[in-house]
Amino acid sequence: MPKRLQARRLDGLDKNPWVEFVKLASENDAVNLGQGFPDFPPPDFAVEALRDAVSGNFMLNQYTKAFGYPPLTKILASFFGKLLGQEIDPLKNVLVTVGAYGALFTAFQALVDEGDEVIIIEPFFDCYEPMTLMAGGRPVFVSLKPPPTKDQELDCSSNWQLDPTELASKFTSRTKAIIVNTPNNPLGKVFSKAELELVASLCQQHDVVCITDEVYQWLVYDGYQHISIASLPGMWERTLTIGSAGKTFSATGWKVGWVLGPDSLMKHLRTVHQNSLYHCPTQTQAAVAQSFQREQLHFGQPTSYFVQFPQAVQRKREHMTRSLESVGLRPVISKGSYFLIADISDFKSKMPDLPGAVDEPYDRRFVKWMIKNKGLMAIPVSTFYSQPHQKHFDHYIRFCFVKDQSVLMQDESTLQAMDKKLQEWKDELGA
Repeated sequence: MPKRLQARRLDGLDKNPWVEFVKLASENDAVNLGQGFPDFPPPDFAVEALRDAVSGNFMLNQYTKAFGYPPLTKILASFFGKLLGQEIDPLKNVLVTVGAYGALFTAFQALVDEGDEVIIIEPFFDCYEPMTLMAGGRPVFVSLKPPPTKDQELDCSSNWQLDPTELASKFTSRTKAIIVNTPNNPLGKVFSKAELELVASLCQQHDVVCITDEVYQWLVYDGYQHISIASLPGMWERTLTIGSAGKTFSATGWKVGWVLGPDSLMKHLRTVHQNSLYHCPTQTQAAVAQSFQREQLHFGQPTSYFVQFPQAVQRKREHMTRSLESVGLRPVISKGSYFLIADISDFKSKMPDLPGAVDEPYDRRFVKWMIKNKGLMAIPVSTFYSQPHQKHFDHYIRFCFVKDQSVLMQDESTLQAMDKKLQEWKDELGA
């Protein structure tokens, strides 16, 4: 009998829906509206900062401090200290990681032990569950509930709510952490102060750590305000706040993320970091530091990228919403993030028997049909739910609207290509 090769903690985690759908989209030359990345350049000041880092000080080609390039940890401490109402120590309260993904993994490995329970709010960014399992933890799921459907009226992500009683029931003596993602991927929900106060109260009552994924904090729309749960009374001491330069400056390939938190938690993350990655690329850290220094000078002013970018992205969201509606999809109005979800219930009732495996959720079958027959790719929202809950949410698909509307280096922008495909679909419906 040959020895088992893979570690048991990998059991059941090898399937990745992104690989499957991206491959299918590529084979069918479909417009990729599924993956969450901009297809336009970062702001000029960020590109210039990276250029300076690469061509300037030659020592930026070498290692920097293990827990973060000092000018970056210093500006992160200064910038977010004001927002969180804390005196943040760059050496004790900041850790720079390989993207927010790296920050999440480091947090799980540092804090979640065998048998610990981690509360995950559904729909959830799909890495939370496998990261919990790989750390030996047990995911405990609680779903945001959509409101009753109203004819002719589009739903809004802010209408999806947690049931306070159900949420409270998930906290037990075994609960180690809860993950809060605001603005939420895939829903686009921006959690209100009252909702965060409910979570904060339960965390304090049960001595639970809050891991808060705030990578889309600058992308909020329609006058909504992002609130960091770490800024609420009594929460700094038990919260890890995770951010991303990729989402902040539209440079997802730079893979620079960070964690902010009290030293009592951060010292354990540093232990994981120094014994795994140890160090992140110096030049991209330098570019992010320079970009934040620029933003600190312009913060809150019309010249701030954090003011201008969400205004531009909101227009893209409105464009996509109108376009999807034209073929009978029912978008749920996103109030934050890169994403919106669309209700496909009408299609489910009209064509329920799309090809697929017997137990395959309807939204997965619909996305495959849409890629092959309509040339458009989205992501099935059941992917963002635990196995037992997928069947209840298999009538939504996720779209990324942070895509280019103008023609620059390419023959046709992504949103123009989308509109062309949707017009062909609309013409077929009218035939």
